[in-house]
Amino acid sequence: MHTYIALFRGINVGGRHSIKMADLRSLLEDIGLHNVNSYIQSGNVVFRGESIDTAELSEQISTAIADKYDFQPKVLILKKKEFLRIVEANPFPEAESEDRRLHLLFLTEEAKNPDIAGLEEVKKDSEQFELTENAFYLYAPEGVGRSKLVSRIDRLIGVQTTGRNWRTIRKIREMVGELM
Repeated sequence: MHTYIALFRGINVGGRHSIKMADLRSLLEDIGLHNVNSYIQSGNVVFRGESIDTAELSEQISTAIADKYDFQPKVLILKKKEFLRIVEANPFPEAESEDRRLHLLFLTEEAKNPDIAGLEEVKKDSEQFELTENAFYLYAPEGVGRSKLVSRIDRLIGVQTTGRNWRTIRKIREMVGELM
């Protein structure tokens, strides 16, 4: 058995695309996943499963939700090792104590032609970011609610992302450790 992390994009946001976490955990167990555990309503799930193709499982989960609800969310599945590697590569470790100001956005695929100049142009002077092949790290000391960069990241890097603040990342990492 292997440990995986599922990050759902756009569920339980603004009263739309609602799924109770107990129902989501049950649905994931119904498709054969084990030790399913979730954190907060925004769709962060850690589970165990046989060696699987993550893209195939993402599609399977998304389809299962579409069959039961009126929408089909994007689901990013990460293997434990990949998740931990991305988290440990945080280029702003000094900001980890400001867990609501530090954000990690996971890329659904590698950004082939990101507009770095565009990112630099819209970011505030106080903001710092780093783009890697599978993650976008953002330190926004004034908060993401005031950031022009946040709403433009996907368009400027050319791929979809799903982001979490560092508090959530820390909790997911803890949940992963509990399943080891």
